[in-house]
Amino acid sequence: MSSETTTIHGETGHGDHDTMTKARIVNVFLILLGITAVEFFIALYLGPHFKISSQIINPIYIVLTLFKAFYIVAYFMHLKFEKTGLILAIAVPVLFIIGLILVLTNESHYWIGLRL
Repeated sequence: MSSETTTIHGETGHGDHDTMTKARIVNVFLILLGITAVEFFIALYLGPHFKISSQIINPIYIVLTLFKAFYIVAYFMHLKFEKTGLILAIAVPVLFIIGLILVLTNESHYWIGLRL
């Protein structure tokens, strides 16, 4: 019989995940808190007091929400630390879905215009 040596690696995760420290988590949390505070400020102060139309406010909400989604996916779901192929496999379908939502939103405005 031959003697085989087996090396068992500890399951500590990827080496890149070591960069996710408490300070980085707090930093991402503060960024998400800031974006949420801006959204609340727009919704509760700018919108009602200055009578800004929803055609201006809604795209701002969409952009801010996409920034929040980026930070959540990148840091808390550890996508930032993955390989490029996996990132593209997730990001490309999401971009197609966003494009579909934009096309359908444009189409819904057309149908609403027909009813008036």
